[in-house]
Amino acid sequence: MTDIVVLGAARSGRAAACLAQRLGASVFVSEQRAADLCSEAVEQFSHLGIPAEFGGHSERVFRAAQIIISPGIPPHAPVVQEARRRGIPILSELEFAWRHLSQRTVVAVTGTNGKTTTTALIGFILRRAGREGLVGSNIGTPLSELMCRGIPDGAVLVLEVSSYQLEFCHHFRPDVAVLLNIVPDHLEYHGGFEAYRQAKWRITAQQRPQDLLILNADDREAKAAEHRTRARCAYFGMRPVAEGAYIRGTDVVTVWQHKEEVLMSTDKLRLPGAHNLYNSLAAVVAARALEIRNEDIRDSLMQFAGVEHRLELVRRWRGVDFINDSKATNVNAAWYALSSYTQPIVWIAGGRGEHNDYSSLDELVSQRVRLLIAIGEEADALFGHFYTKVRCLRATSLREAVRLAALYAQPGDVVLLSPACKSFDMFVNFEHRGEVFRQAVWELPE
Repeated sequence: MTDIVVLGAARSGRAAACLAQRLGASVFVSEQRAADLCSEAVEQFSHLGIPAEFGGHSERVFRAAQIIISPGIPPHAPVVQEARRRGIPILSELEFAWRHLSQRTVVAVTGTNGKTTTTALIGFILRRAGREGLVGSNIGTPLSELMCRGIPDGAVLVLEVSSYQLEFCHHFRPDVAVLLNIVPDHLEYHGGFEAYRQAKWRITAQQRPQDLLILNADDREAKAAEHRTRARCAYFGMRPVAEGAYIRGTDVVTVWQHKEEVLMSTDKLRLPGAHNLYNSLAAVVAARALEIRNEDIRDSLMQFAGVEHRLELVRRWRGVDFINDSKATNVNAAWYALSSYTQPIVWIAGGRGEHNDYSSLDELVSQRVRLLIAIGEEADALFGHFYTKVRCLRATSLREAVRLAALYAQPGDVVLLSPACKSFDMFVNFEHRGEVFRQAVWELPE
């Protein structure tokens, strides 16, 4: 019997296999993709002497004491169902690494939208305050890889955590958990909204009274986690809260240990958009929980410019701002992006939908969008929904969409790539989509 079988040879799977081997376990890796599509994994496993198979899952998978599953493999996959039928424990890479993590402070951030920005912002605040803040998990570096590299004493781990990872977490217990929002997403993976919501709530399932759960007071589904936790709760939102942070007029106000203070004016925040107000407030509460001084929090919020592929200014070309929001992989994220600009918008949208309902965007599109350019598998659905509200065009590629946007945009406009869809119809992932957009924008002639 093999101690550990790792399903999937992408970055988190490779990291889990390396950590398991370092811990002295016998390891076997099984990957659905062919070996010629996994050259980096083949080379790494060969170098480390880790046995692996590619091109499908053999019977050897089921001779495991436990299975570590990569985030991209859904619970309904046949290999997962068979492992469950045989009673083999299945856990995520995050769960596996956390079980072997020596005493460290862990901040975990989840939510349908905003988790990458919020995670990166908390890490930025820590570093600006002179603290060791390591950002990872679903953003950038898997926790297993951070552990293999070595985590300095006193470091705070700030982890972005996805519903995919939480689906297979059983004992994961962050010291500080942040739940930003919950709206329908990844429903095909989880099998429905209720299962998706349960996965998100799992971030607090193992927390204890000495831990902290930070909740969006304005999001009903996120706030409902207060009834499912043993942790103490703090909140953020647009109205006063008993503990946490909120907006009063144009001020960011903190309430901590029954003391209320004005932190700063909202017009000093560098991140644009109403959604980033929420992300900033969540980061403020987490920073206060980590005993960061108000001065350092304020300075960080004035300096932090955001993350790649999230309302990222790529180029100002002939008076037109080209914005990369490729990370907007659902309708709710696109709503936040469209609401972030007062200038007329040339909106590039489309990709792989999950039975998307675009009706929540109708008013915003009617008010703010000059032109919609639809791409990908959802092009016809977008065109069919919006053609009575705004001028619509179809493009056969993202590069063509950029050229059309440049042709029709007027000085002072914003060209916004905010797809409202997954990227997998045309691209490897949303990062790949964002990179193609950047390249196409920089190819526009001076």
